[in-house]
Amino acid sequence: MYKIAVMGDYDSIYGFATLGLDTFPVQDSQEAAQILNRLAESQYGIVYMTEGCAAGIEHEVLKYQEQLSPAIILIPGIAGNTGKGIENVKKSVEQAVGSDILFAQNS
Repeated sequence: MYKIAVMGDYDSIYGFATLGLDTFPVQDSQEAAQILNRLAESQYGIVYMTEGCAAGIEHEVLKYQEQLSPAIILIPGIAGNTGKGIENVKKSVEQAVGSDILFAQNS
């Protein structure tokens, strides 16, 4: 059975532990890359990661987007939403259905 992890700065992720998710606070990009690689090699099927954390390790995040597991889902941190998470979801949906889900035509 797969597990779910949450990575990012401590203040942004500590509340996820109350939901039963495994939390991994990170201090810098090097530590974030090491933890992400370790999680990918373990039984983690989903890794929620703050947008700020992902910004420092984009090359690692991209590496796992080509793989089935783990699914990396970007979430906003306490510093706010950068829009990167929504952009990634939009790209994934466009690939799956072949259409921009946010594009509205005036009829």
